Formats: sequence, C-alpha cells, structure tokens
Amino acid sequence: MHRVLRALRLALAALTLSATPALAQDLGIAIGETAPAGPLETLDGKTVDLAAYLGKTPVVIEFWATWCGNCKQLEPAMRAAMTKHGAQVKFVTVAVSVNQSIERVKGWQKANKLGGELLYDKKGTVSGAYDVPATSYVVVVNKAGKIVYTGVGGTQNLDAAIRKAL
Repeated sequence: MHRVLRALRLALAALTLSATPALAQDLGIAIGETAPAGPLETLDGKTVDLAAYLGKTPVVIEFWATWCGNCKQLEPAMRAAMTKHGAQVKFVTVAVSVNQSIERVKGWQKANKLGGELLYDKKGTVSGAYDVPATSYVVVVNKAGKIVYTGVGGTQNLDAAIRKAL
C-alpha cells in the first residue's frame, strides 16, 4: 500500500510540474507567436503603428498605466534595463487607456521622464491584440519579431528576459 501511495504522489507531482507552463500561458499572448502590430498614438497625438518598432531589433514592450502600483514597483528595474540594454534593444511603453487620458500620461511623463518610446493605446487595439491580462505586463520580442518572454508584476527579472531576445 505504501508503494502505491508513493507512486501516486510522484505521478501527481509530475503532472503538476508538467501542467504549470501551460497554465502560465493562459494569460496574455503565447510565447513563440509573432508580435502583433497595431495603431498607437504618440504623446503629441500622431498615429504610429507598433510595426515600426518590430522586426528590426529586440523590443521590450510594457503595458502600463500612471495609476499602476506594479508599474511603479517595476520602474527602477525598467530604467536599469534601459540603461544597460538601450543600445541593443528598443523600449516601448504602451499606456493603456483604462482610467487615464493622454493628458494624464503627458503630465506623468513630464514629471518622471521615462526613457524609450511612451505611446498611448487610445482604443485598446494593441492591448487587445496582446491579450493583456493586467498593467505591468511585459512582452519581450526578438529581432525576428517573435515573442520570447511575457510576464506581469512589479518584480520581473527583466535582464534575464532581455537575454532571451539577444
């Protein structure tokens, strides 16, 4: 009986470990997918397509909001990653339109001066294409335009994520 219980526990543990990666991909766009393009706005109101940044160099995209606590927590790591990898990687911050206007985003940027490109997703088109589960959602895209990392939260290892794209 003891051997049967032990075998069942091992089988259950193996099943749990093998299921974990699949569950992680239930939120957000899947790793290995081609990064979608889509219309965004610059802070001066001009339309730009995310395609302008994809397929040339690796790209780090953060779906972000001025009111997001996790985004604020991730900000020092994002700034450090921009300093370390900015010559090799394009950084694009996509301000979601939920509970914030472009004016609010402009005011935040004026006060905080985040590097990289800060763009506004007025209609939520790009956020929808990436199936964004929450703000502080980071997507890393390699030079070929394929997604190599997704993560959410204020404590992501951005350096390790970016290394996957280099």
